[in-house]
Amino acid sequence: MNSINTQPETGLDPKDWNTIRSLGYQIIDDMVDYLSNINDRPVWTPIPQTVKDEFKKPLPQNGSDIFQVYEEFKKNIMPYPGGNIHPKHFAWVQGTGTAMGAFADLLCGVMNNNNTIADQSAMYVDTQVVNWCKQIINYPDEGSGILVSGASIANITALIVARNTMVANAKYAGVYAAAGKLTAYCSAETHNCLGKAAEVIGIGSDQLRKIPVKESFEIDIVALKEKIAEDKANGFLPFCIIGNAGTVNTGAIDPLDELLQIARKENLWFHIDGAFGALAKLVPAYQQKLKAVEQADSVAYDLHKWMYVQYEVACVLFKDAAAHRSAFANAVSYLLAHERGLAAGPETTSNYGMELSRSFKALKVWMSLKEHGIDKYKQMIAQNINQALYLGEQIQQDSKLELLTPVTMNIVCFRFNPGNLDNEQLNLLNKELLMRMHEAGIAAPSYTVLNGKYAIRAAITNHRTRLHHLDEMVAGAVKTGEDLMKEHEANLFKFYYLTK
Repeated sequence: MNSINTQPETGLDPKDWNTIRSLGYQIIDDMVDYLSNINDRPVWTPIPQTVKDEFKKPLPQNGSDIFQVYEEFKKNIMPYPGGNIHPKHFAWVQGTGTAMGAFADLLCGVMNNNNTIADQSAMYVDTQVVNWCKQIINYPDEGSGILVSGASIANITALIVARNTMVANAKYAGVYAAAGKLTAYCSAETHNCLGKAAEVIGIGSDQLRKIPVKESFEIDIVALKEKIAEDKANGFLPFCIIGNAGTVNTGAIDPLDELLQIARKENLWFHIDGAFGALAKLVPAYQQKLKAVEQADSVAYDLHKWMYVQYEVACVLFKDAAAHRSAFANAVSYLLAHERGLAAGPETTSNYGMELSRSFKALKVWMSLKEHGIDKYKQMIAQNINQALYLGEQIQQDSKLELLTPVTMNIVCFRFNPGNLDNEQLNLLNKELLMRMHEAGIAAPSYTVLNGKYAIRAAITNHRTRLHHLDEMVAGAVKTGEDLMKEHEANLFKFYYLTK
């Protein structure tokens, strides 16, 4: 028989809790200073190689003083963020977060709930937040939903339910349960995550039909109908149509009412990817255009984008609660509910999604909505849309800038165009211009390509942005473009260097 180890027992709590208290006070002071003075920092700062080398050091074998660990954080990590909380960050579609949201994440970390099972407060908050998510977009009360990490997982979750609902026994036999190859339909402007979703559910990205778009970047309804008819004639099995409530490139909203009608006529599942755009439904001017959101079989949208909540949290909602549950529920002995005790309470959320380990992400949503109320979010989303319209007007008023597509929501695509370059040269020029704007900390828009044209793309989902920040970006883009042209004319910079 092995003898019992008689070494003293140990743990990971501090020997002196006052050291944690002291460090906590310091962190809170630093956090407040950082957030309150964020406008004084460059939007982005390149990371020096010496700092990058710090992250190549081997695994620490022994512990360090907690104050030393925090000092390393302040020296090598805090100064070099992606910049999305800065008022001049317009890259991709990224949220800003709030001070209360940061507190919520701190409290969440202290509680460290596994928000999946047990009769605990986190489970009830989670349910309440999902119900609020339905109310925000006027989704049916009898529907269901689940909080996930982001719209990518939300869209995957939706397509799993769509496949399992539209194809009998697909939960157990997968795509082999279908009598032919399953096909789904979306516009060519649909986010890349839907292609990944098609791969995950087993139909393959080739069977996610990318339908051409019109000049407005909205799906071509005629082309969609023709492709569905063609696929059916060739023995494929259409099962789902995906509509965009705000495309990632331009913010275009597909004709959702027409897509809904086609889905109902063809007996197809209708899903809406509303990653950020579904929340525009809170603004009166967009309510009618997004009315079909209320009738969709499923809807996905992020709360860490246009609800300005800390990363990461999104939701996916389903009109048919039974279909949602059926797609994921499994009766296993170690997850069965009891009448009393810790194992009582709400049903495990693993019966509604993939994860069995989940953080208490609902808390930051709950605290944020309690702090501000939904009316404030309506105001903020409308403000961002008005800022985008303003930016579009400023671009059109400058002869050296070109607006590449009309502003329909909160995304603005433009380029510097002095008027004497061909399209390839303009593409190279604007790519260099964007990188220099980033490196100089002028502003941080991102980029895309529209009809072969490299576009500087500004997505405004930032509660800290003001009109003067947009003016500064416009002025910075023009100044940087003019400097590049002077370098080119002086043979200090040539466009072909960018391809080397």
